[in-house]
Amino acid sequence: MTMIDRRTILKGAAAGAALVASPAVPRAQAPAVKIGILQPVTGALAQDGEHGRLGAEIALAEINAAGGIKSMGGARLEMVFGDARSNPEAGTQEVERMQGEGVAAIVGGFASPICLAASQAAARYDIPYLVDVGVSDQIVKRGLKNTFRFGPGFGAVTSAALDNLVKINDEAGKPARTVVIVHEDGLFGSGMAKLLQAELPKRGFEILETVAHPTPSRDMANVALRIRALNPDLVIPSSYYGEFVLLARTMQQQRIRPKAIYAVLNGAASNFRFVTEFPAAAELVMDCNHWPDHRNPKTAQVRAEAQRAGKFWLYNTPLNYSSVMLLADAIERAGSADRIKIIEALNSSTFAGHIMPYGPTKFVEGQNQGAQAVNTQVQGGDIKIVFPAAFANAKPIFPAR
Repeated sequence: MTMIDRRTILKGAAAGAALVASPAVPRAQAPAVKIGILQPVTGALAQDGEHGRLGAEIALAEINAAGGIKSMGGARLEMVFGDARSNPEAGTQEVERMQGEGVAAIVGGFASPICLAASQAAARYDIPYLVDVGVSDQIVKRGLKNTFRFGPGFGAVTSAALDNLVKINDEAGKPARTVVIVHEDGLFGSGMAKLLQAELPKRGFEILETVAHPTPSRDMANVALRIRALNPDLVIPSSYYGEFVLLARTMQQQRIRPKAIYAVLNGAASNFRFVTEFPAAAELVMDCNHWPDHRNPKTAQVRAEAQRAGKFWLYNTPLNYSSVMLLADAIERAGSADRIKIIEALNSSTFAGHIMPYGPTKFVEGQNQGAQAVNTQVQGGDIKIVFPAAFANAKPIFPAR
């Protein structure tokens, strides 16, 4: 073998060794999947919107840390946030912007009027829209193929609330018979009041009066005075956070003490901010509402993340966390950011990896059939589940006075 031949062989060997020793050439990163998160973070509903956004952020961070969408080569989920500014028009504008940014789906909306308008706007582009709260049943009764609601609507919640009220009242010896309904005068509260007016008499309760109030309201003194004059056994309020806090504090200050405040889908009664800041007004208030499953270990982890972010524990956070997890599962099964394929995947969903007290997800005409509300009560500065028994961590104190 000549010197040239030996040199050629050595060079070839060295080159081969260098290739083996060198790091692998990184593969191209899978394109991110854009997810629209729509919440009202300014205006009257800002508190709810901020906590809803936080739940979505916790879920997105967890999904991406676990490797993203594996069926799409580890594609990350990228949030495109939209501020609905506490009104439907702004929600619609944000959907149009999200369409321009190429989102694969949208989660959120919170308030029923925002969800109605935003999901309608999303339907024009076949954007899958997953409602987080929005309890008006009109949202899922318009035949929109793109719209899904993970939580229960106010028809199901009201029915459960009244069935549970009858059981709680019966077990206590039927101390409550008369009722005053207090509701915000928008789509949510007015729809709730109509259902209560139809159903309470069937269950043996007498409605003394139904009192409407605007949102926002700065003074609930007149409402409190009317309650005092009527002296009902029960006050059933369906309002957003600020209005119920005003009402509860005014009733406390004026020593108006019904046998129970039994709220339905109330914005403050199941809210640790209310419990922490106004403990005397909050004590023993009952509610039938969204609330996470305390038995699920993941619930404690999500709550710890919320507290690390300096937030109170509200139902908006676990609901939005669960909704984003549900959407990610649908995208994973679709193996695509194609909107129609995601809609198909949502329609066939059996997702059970949420932290709500629900069974596996099953959508029928856009409504999750596994969703249900629970009864909570403020006891000793904590929010306890008192009904149904399968999820309860306390017994109801009824009547409260």
